[in-house]
Amino acid sequence: MLVKLDEIQSTALEALESVHDDDTLQAWRVTYTGRSSALMQVFSGLGALSKEERPLVGQKANKVKLALEAAYSERNLLVQEANLKRSLVSEHLDVTLPGRPLRGGRLHPATQTLRRMLGILADMGFQVFTSNEVETDEYNFQNLNFPPDHPAREMQDSFYVEAGERADNPVLMRTHTSPGQIRAMRAAAATNPEFPPPIRIALPGMCFRYEQITARSEVQFNQVEGLAVGRNITFSDLKGTLSDFARRMFGQNARTRFRAQHFPFTEPSAEMDVECFVCGGGGCQVCKQAGWLEILGCGMVHPIVLQNGGYDPTVYTGFAFGMGPERMAMLRHKIEDIRYFWGNDVKFLEQF
Repeated sequence: MLVKLDEIQSTALEALESVHDDDTLQAWRVTYTGRSSALMQVFSGLGALSKEERPLVGQKANKVKLALEAAYSERNLLVQEANLKRSLVSEHLDVTLPGRPLRGGRLHPATQTLRRMLGILADMGFQVFTSNEVETDEYNFQNLNFPPDHPAREMQDSFYVEAGERADNPVLMRTHTSPGQIRAMRAAAATNPEFPPPIRIALPGMCFRYEQITARSEVQFNQVEGLAVGRNITFSDLKGTLSDFARRMFGQNARTRFRAQHFPFTEPSAEMDVECFVCGGGGCQVCKQAGWLEILGCGMVHPIVLQNGGYDPTVYTGFAFGMGPERMAMLRHKIEDIRYFWGNDVKFLEQF
């Protein structure tokens, strides 16, 4: 058995000298150190040897195994070095060639429209004011003159988080950015309670409503709200501000009109339409043959809302308006389904 082990070792090492590639090397490993190799058969036959022969043969077999494994590792390094040299010669790399250009990222179309809207409002003197996405019923409804039986306060129309400390003031995801009106007015009034300073702010943020998802409605959406409070502010100021905004947003030739509407937190209230820029007012599928597109709701701040914000409604007046960046983007780019904004479809997003 000892002589046989010497023969196995010498034969294996001699065969290894002619190995120069990965496939042949792996075949050598299977032949001389694999489970069916002659060396492994020696290990399997140790039980048949006498007590005197067993340790001698076992020690010799282990030495042969270690020698073959060391030789395999050494040859493997040589083979890998040879492979690398062949690769460098055959796969020449020209380091002077320009690299592959990286695909640049881009802003989401809703974000692009949001920034454009805020930029226009900033040019008109509005300052950005942000508020909480999670609000109490007091700020989201009560302070904004929503009656207790208003349908928007029902469980099936709003996302309620918890009941809170009082059952009449639960916590919910804000359904509009209007709670920021109260917070902004109170923050300004706190600086001078007797004579609160005038404010002119834009309130951007995400809103949440428990609605059926359709091509024109989502459970979450961005909104930009505007608020101006001061002395002698009139509805004419509101119309002039929004008409100028529409011209800056849609072009100097954009025509607008106002229609009477009702909102709990403004009185009087209105909606503003812009002449369809697709058909020029002639009627098309985008404007539903009406020739006009509704883009925002607005009105004079209700006296109760002013009072809840810390402003005396007998001295101060103000106007407010709210509009959605997704809605604006849909109108500007003729997008027919609002769900595209949340679908993360690269083909859609790359168009902007």
